[in-house]
Amino acid sequence: MAYKYIDNYREQGARKKLVELLKVKGIEDEEVLKAIGKVPRHFFFDETFWNQAYRDIAFPIGEGQTISQPYTVAYQTQLLHIKKGDKVLEIGTGCGYQTCILLELGAKVYTIERQEKLYERTIQVLPRMGYKPEFFLGDGSKGIANQAPYDKIIVTAGAPTVPDVLLSQLNIGGILVIPVGDESTQKMVTVLKVGENDYEKIVLDTFRFVPLVGEKAW
Repeated sequence: MAYKYIDNYREQGARKKLVELLKVKGIEDEEVLKAIGKVPRHFFFDETFWNQAYRDIAFPIGEGQTISQPYTVAYQTQLLHIKKGDKVLEIGTGCGYQTCILLELGAKVYTIERQEKLYERTIQVLPRMGYKPEFFLGDGSKGIANQAPYDKIIVTAGAPTVPDVLLSQLNIGGILVIPVGDESTQKMVTVLKVGENDYEKIVLDTFRFVPLVGEKAW
C-alpha cells in the first residue's frame, strides 16, 4: 500500500457525511461518532482507492482480510461502552482502523494479529499516524493471557462459539463483543461478566465477518 499522509478538506468532508449516514443507520453514541469523524480511513487504502474510503463498505486489505464496514466498526464499538482508561483487548488488528477508533475513545489497547504481513504493515503505519497501541503477533483466539485481565474485549472476526479462554481474561463487570455463527454469517453477541463464572449474554443483529482462525476457533 502507498501511504501518503494527506488529510485535506475533501476527506474531512467525506468523513462528516459518513458520520451523518451512521446516525441515520442507528449509531447513537456521540463519542463513537466523533472518533469515526476524526480517524482518516483513507490512510488505510492505496491512493488508487481513496474514492472508496468513506463509503460504508468493507474493502480488501490483503491476506484474505478486509477493513471492516464503518457501520460495523461503530456498531461493535458502541456495544463496548468504552470509558477513558479502559484496558481493551482487540482480537484481529487487521489494518488497524478499529484500533484507532478505540484509541480515540481513550482506551489502552492491546491488539493481536495472526497474519504476519498485516502485523508488520500495521506496526509501521499506526505510529506514523500518531496511534500507539500495544501490538502482538499470534493466535488471537487464545487472547493474551499474560496481559489479562481486560475491561473490554472486541473480536473482529467470526467465531463458531464464544471462547471460554477469552471470558476468563475479562474483569468482573467487563464486556466481550464477538460475532458468533458459521463461516458465512454470524450474530453479534455481547457477554457481560457479572461474577467469576457468571455471565449475561445478549444475541443481536446479523453480520458477515471473515473467520476467526486459531486453536480456539476455526
